[in-house]
Amino acid sequence: MTSSRVKRYWVCWLLCIWSSYSVANEPSLFVAASAEPQVRVELFEFQSLDKQKQAIELAKSLRCPQCQNQNLVESNSPIAKDLRLIVYQMIDQGSSEKQVIDFMTQRYGEFVRYKPEFNPSNALLWLLPLALLLVFVVLSARRIRRN
Repeated sequence: MTSSRVKRYWVCWLLCIWSSYSVANEPSLFVAASAEPQVRVELFEFQSLDKQKQAIELAKSLRCPQCQNQNLVESNSPIAKDLRLIVYQMIDQGSSEKQVIDFMTQRYGEFVRYKPEFNPSNALLWLLPLALLLVFVVLSARRIRRN
């Protein structure tokens, strides 16, 4: 081996050792492997068990604005926690489900609802699948009659 190859060889070995040492001693990379998992529990007290069930079901029917594919109960994002608290407080204070949904819709838009209401602004979303199905059935029937 030439001296330049030997130098490269030792430099590569030193870099490998240094990088493995720095990765092994980086505490932020191994947070998930800690001995004590961190669990956050939210406790809400309700006036009755019925209101608690109603609030939980309502929170399950509302979408997290940040996560987009999770409801307020499933999401752990900070905004979902805040919205859960608002839902629970409004239900516990005697607000109806419609009032809570109207409040959330006014504040975050129709996106918050998993089942948006039918109105002129979203009529295309409701009617387009039916129209496409109808077109498919008509075209299929014509093609079958021809053959």
